[in-house]
Amino acid sequence: MTTDAGQGSGRGEPNPGEHRDEPVAPLQRGQFVAETSRPVPRAALSARAAAGLWALRVFAVLVSLMVIYAFIDQLR
Repeated sequence: MTTDAGQGSGRGEPNPGEHRDEPVAPLQRGQFVAETSRPVPRAALSARAAAGLWALRVFAVLVSLMVIYAFIDQLR
């Protein structure tokens, strides 16, 4: 099977005249900006998922404090 030199190899590589930052959707740039600048409503989470996210936040703060403490301790 052969491919033409002017076409992409089929692995997501763009053709020479194609722009990578342009969306595939058939929207004009102004329409695309207007649609993507609208705020998205918060997702409805179960109580279990919300508790899990809060636990993850607390864990991240504790680990950050431990790293800061270890860094300051090594400065001495």
